Amino acid sequence: MAAPVLALKHTLTRYCPVVFTSLSRRTLPGTRPAAARRMSLAGETLRPLEGVRVLDLTRVLAGPFATMILADLGAEVIKVERPGAGDDTRVWGPPFIGSESVYFLSINRNKKSIAVDLKHPRGVKIIKELAAVCDVLVENFIPGKLSQMSLGYEQLSRVNPCLIYCSISGYGQTGPQCQSPGYDSIASAVSGMMHITGPEGGEPVRPGVAMTDLATGLYAHGAVMAALLHRHRTGGGVHIDCNLLSSQGFRTRDGHVVVAAGNDKQFIKVCEVLQLTELTQQPHYKTNKLRVHNRQQLIHTLSQRFLQETTADWLRRFEGSGVPVGPINSIQEVFSDPQVKHNNLIQEVKHPTAGRVSVPGPAVRYSSFGPVGPTPPPLIGQHTVQVLRDTLSYSDDIISELLEARAVAQNTVS
Repeated sequence: MAAPVLALKHTLTRYCPVVFTSLSRRTLPGTRPAAARRMSLAGETLRPLEGVRVLDLTRVLAGPFATMILADLGAEVIKVERPGAGDDTRVWGPPFIGSESVYFLSINRNKKSIAVDLKHPRGVKIIKELAAVCDVLVENFIPGKLSQMSLGYEQLSRVNPCLIYCSISGYGQTGPQCQSPGYDSIASAVSGMMHITGPEGGEPVRPGVAMTDLATGLYAHGAVMAALLHRHRTGGGVHIDCNLLSSQGFRTRDGHVVVAAGNDKQFIKVCEVLQLTELTQQPHYKTNKLRVHNRQQLIHTLSQRFLQETTADWLRRFEGSGVPVGPINSIQEVFSDPQVKHNNLIQEVKHPTAGRVSVPGPAVRYSSFGPVGPTPPPLIGQHTVQVLRDTLSYSDDIISELLEARAVAQNTVS
């Protein structure tokens, strides 16, 4: 066996020795012999999850956010969508760029899209075959739904004992509310987040960003990474169950600014910048405990001072003071922020229909490798034929039959 192939086999065996052995000896019915999984061998550019394949059966936010992070780390992510409609968020808007939803574009980069009808028997068969050659499956169906279609963890783990099967739901896989659909707004209310958000004494406020969805996506991504390590040590797969369950802001003349004075020294510095040094001499503001006790009057005094200048003026005054401070940015201001640009947090992709689009980039950077140029979020079924041919080694005749039977769909734009 040639040296590169030996190296590839050694790497894949570390991830899943059972599946590598079984898959290398079989071919799927009506297919050509499977090609070896491609991996980058350039050491300094090798991303952590290159060679890992993820089957993405999720929609909306939490799941797609998790799989996008895995894709950023080098995983091959195959996103399964309904023919015609696709992911629900493809029509969420405004805003739109052309016909493409900004919501969808922001959380689906670096993925392939395959349009498969899960109500069609041959569509279910395709998902089973993909699960057999994937390392990870992520889904966010109502608990029990995929099991009814013979696509649950128990069924697919028999096909692929090393499969990491991550389920994301509103309330978990078991319990009295497990069959209830989960939405970020409900989770924010049930979890108490809305109760602690908003002005003091005001009504509960839903955060402007779907924080519970994003947090769940982060947890799911971390759980998948831990499961990959676990499989490296044990050789077995696992079922993951993920579910959704002291700064002050001041109005300025033209906006808002947030100031976080976390200790007595910083409080004195705030008073100096505001030219309110007399506050530091008043006994009821000497310690943090006293300032909390007399908070209402202190906030009123500080608020009146902040109203006298613009946000930019205050940011200049606080610069170099050692006090944490920042503006409450609009989305447009976030995209134009110099630090955001410096950290390469905004990436530009060329979309087949929307043209050049700016999307949020990875929030984490690594010393050993850098992010590669992102591929645009896919069109519905953009990669159906490619995945069937290259991943499952389907012949052209079989692919044509599936397309004619409408078990799958291929986007004609691509």
